[in-house]
Amino acid sequence: MPGHIKKSTGPDPDPSPWLCVSHELKVKLKQKPYDPKKSVWVPNKADGGYLEGLMESKDGAKVTVNIGGEMKVYKEDVVDQVNPPKFDCSDDMAGLTYLGNACVLWNSVIRYKNELIYTYSGLFC
Repeated sequence: MPGHIKKSTGPDPDPSPWLCVSHELKVKLKQKPYDPKKSVWVPNKADGGYLEGLMESKDGAKVTVNIGGEMKVYKEDVVDQVNPPKFDCSDDMAGLTYLGNACVLWNSVIRYKNELIYTYSGLFC
């Protein structure tokens, strides 16, 4: 039960709004621009997080990425793939296509922003 809801009496409230991704949210998330070969995460030195961009070119170990209309050059080893939008708000991070730091962080952030529980990460036996 979410911490901000106090149980008075009777059965526990339905936890579904904090667990299940609504159809409307899924449709909204799938509208995000995505190219399976070009969509990448790059480190953001300003806040220690990551920025999403489109890879424009690759020259040896250097990659040019378009971030909001601005071209920036990064080393190839700091660039991570972006999961397809259908994986945004995934309830089990073990099912993500790419499990890089940026992908896991993004999934946690997008679930938090949509008031969904974000602590489940697969079954551990």
